[in-house]
Amino acid sequence: MDIYGTTISSRLMLGTARYPSDDVLADAIRASGTQVVTAALRRLPVVGGDGGRGFLAMLKDLNVRILPNTAGCTNAREAVTTAKMAREVFETNWIKLEVIGDAETLQPDLAGLVEAAQELVADGFDVLAYTTEDMVTAQRLAAAGCRVIMPWGAPIGSGRGLNNPFGLSLLRARFPDLTLIVDAGLGTPSHAAAAMELGYDGVLINTAIGKAGDPARMASAFARAVEAGRLGFEARPIPVRDYATASTPERGRAVLA
Repeated sequence: MDIYGTTISSRLMLGTARYPSDDVLADAIRASGTQVVTAALRRLPVVGGDGGRGFLAMLKDLNVRILPNTAGCTNAREAVTTAKMAREVFETNWIKLEVIGDAETLQPDLAGLVEAAQELVADGFDVLAYTTEDMVTAQRLAAAGCRVIMPWGAPIGSGRGLNNPFGLSLLRARFPDLTLIVDAGLGTPSHAAAAMELGYDGVLINTAIGKAGDPARMASAFARAVEAGRLGFEARPIPVRDYATASTPERGRAVLA
């Protein structure tokens, strides 16, 4: 998986929120084999009372790359300001850009997202844009310079899986050269496998692992599902048909007198 010129071998990315403890988070990261985890700037001051230094040190010890995000931002100006602060704290040009437009569904504000993406790309950021499966928005994000687009499978934390696999398939077909990562709404490993079978480059999971009964075991399950789904896609599945196709040849069939 390519993220702005960096090759990432694991196609599973993890969020770092909603875990019972940092120790459980660390176990899940190890079990997942992930190389990229997301972190919100606003999380740091409350971790361990040390301004987040212990949290960052833990992630450094786990040898994972941090993808800061603008979680909780509700307009373009707030998202841009947060991204610039995150760049200083996390020392990276990578930013997972979120601009939330609806408090109930946490659906992105697509107009605000494009506005913020345009400004951040112009300022040298490598933007990973969290969006819906809306084709027009994806076109505008690509035109703005976003090389990684992250459409949701379903609303954040809902565990519903892929609400619109047709729309996700259209995005994959339209943007074969972009890195596409399904982000949000996946609840089980089978959901992740389904996303990968559509040809997506990766998935990002948070709640489905962090709130699972056994986060480390669930992280391992998602890692295997992502690998299986990718292998299935690369193996070129048979086309879907409306009618049956016999798997047994006619030759050698018994003839009754």
